[in-house]
Amino acid sequence: MHRRQFFGLLGGAALGLPKMAAAQGRVFRVGLLSPGPILTDNNPIAAGMIRGLAAHGYEPGKNVEFERRGADGHLDRLPQLVGELVASKVDVIATTGFPTALAAKQATSLPIVAVNAGDPVGTGLINSLSHPDGNLTGISDVSAEVTPKRLELLKQMAANLRRVAVLWNADDLGMTLRYRASETGAQALGISVQALGVREPDDFNDAFVAMERDMPDAILMVTDSLTLLNRKRIFDFAAAHRLPAIYEFGFLVHDGGLISYGPDEGEMYGRWAALVARILGGAKPADLPFEEPTKFALFINLKTAQALGLTPPPLFLAQADEVIE
Repeated sequence: MHRRQFFGLLGGAALGLPKMAAAQGRVFRVGLLSPGPILTDNNPIAAGMIRGLAAHGYEPGKNVEFERRGADGHLDRLPQLVGELVASKVDVIATTGFPTALAAKQATSLPIVAVNAGDPVGTGLINSLSHPDGNLTGISDVSAEVTPKRLELLKQMAANLRRVAVLWNADDLGMTLRYRASETGAQALGISVQALGVREPDDFNDAFVAMERDMPDAILMVTDSLTLLNRKRIFDFAAAHRLPAIYEFGFLVHDGGLISYGPDEGEMYGRWAALVARILGGAKPADLPFEEPTKFALFINLKTAQALGLTPPPLFLAQADEVIE
């Protein structure tokens, strides 16, 4: 059952941008660059971009076209993919994840709009949120503020929570900073962290062995292309050992994860698209401050909870934006 409808409202209209595209008399080209698979129209990220741009008058088949590239987890391919987008004469590159944002920034002076790239100041992508300078802007990470809430939600599901295993891509600086924020947040709540950094698919086997040797009370998965491509393995491990696990985005709960808490995807991708629209309308990334998510959503999968032998407290269910039955 749905507590709120949060994929319908994309948030871009809040910027009050006029629908100028139709009057500009040209077809714009937007590059979509992913560290994972190519972002097809039915992907939630690409769908958010398409709907968000349409809200500002940019519609595929009329005045905007997409050039799409995906590294399929092979991040060494990113410079080549950026080069292909540049050669295809895109007007702006919209990136997901830190590695793609960094590769684009290093390879081109074209405007770049990033999402899901972690803390852009901490990673060195920009100098400050209010004055990004250069050719890159986007939506920033708020993991330091959100992680304590995630751990509090885990404690509601697992009252005996004392130690949480954190799985993250240790080769991704953006995700490493997110892990560090998780560690700091856990310590503030009196929870110890079992750090399980992975760098390639085979490393998940080592992480699972480490957890079996010294079993945590719960799992927190930090989301990037590597963990996403291996999410089913994490779901299966959590199920086999009856471990509650929390994720950062609602689509992972739809895929079978237990709970998620993080930025509202509709708002986030809508605002990402709105920044792209402003650049297509003539704005420069240096003049567009990095934005922060303002809406957050809690998902729970009751079927997964039942399989784990967990009964969510009524207060927990009352907080949920969506309960999947």
